[in-house]
Amino acid sequence: MAGRGKSTRQSRTESERARLHAARRAWHDGRIRRRTRDNAVAIVVGVLVIAGAIASQVVHAQVNPPTPSPSPSVSPVESPLPGDPLVPEDAPSDAPSDAPVE
Repeated sequence: MAGRGKSTRQSRTESERARLHAARRAWHDGRIRRRTRDNAVAIVVGVLVIAGAIASQVVHAQVNPPTPSPSPSVSPVESPLPGDPLVPEDAPSDAPSDAPVE
């Protein structure tokens, strides 16, 4: 009779392991389905947001056309006379000075 008790206990343990394995597998499969669904929803929402932004920019550009930029005009430029020095008189020179430095 001792053999029957051991085999029942072993079969109970095996059935419990099988039940836990099936439960874990079902939970894991559910998580995979949820991730797939969440990714699909995120992609659809992202595409809709991008499409909305593009449509908004197109509508805005059609309602408010850009203002024309002013054309460049020729303006008189003062050019130095041939006798004028290129460097102003009060410009600092590179020569060392005899004045004491403070």
